[in-house]
Amino acid sequence: MNKKRARGTSHSTRPVRTGPPKWNRFSKEEAELLVEELAKKGYPPSMIGIILRDQYGIPLIKQVTGKKLTQILKERGLQQEIPEDLFNLLRRAVNVRRHLNEHPRDKSAKRGLEEIESKIRRLVDYYKSVGKLPKEWVYDPAKAELLVAGSV
Repeated sequence: MNKKRARGTSHSTRPVRTGPPKWNRFSKEEAELLVEELAKKGYPPSMIGIILRDQYGIPLIKQVTGKKLTQILKERGLQQEIPEDLFNLLRRAVNVRRHLNEHPRDKSAKRGLEEIESKIRRLVDYYKSVGKLPKEWVYDPAKAELLVAGSV
């Protein structure tokens, strides 16, 4: 593992900007209403950001409103009970577990499931320490399957 070599420098960087861009035609209140409307339609926060960027020309909601998207959702009572990255990992684990039920000899899928569940446990520990998950929350594959099935 060579940590001295710099990798991954070939990406675009966001311009440094404190206020909203000049071409923005939405006020703070209108942008927050757009976020609320998209959340009520069932879009996760990452998808809301992409829709605002591509369809409404709002590159970053924080530049327009001064608040992060998840903070706006929390104020309006529309925040998901499980953070989005953890939910996506739960969905992947459920899909791999379903695959293993059909193909029990797939050793690479079994290894992949172990890695996914390890990520889930680490992320759960972090979210418990930060306070985004309750202290008694525990990863259970059966509950995860019900949770993922209930959201689809």
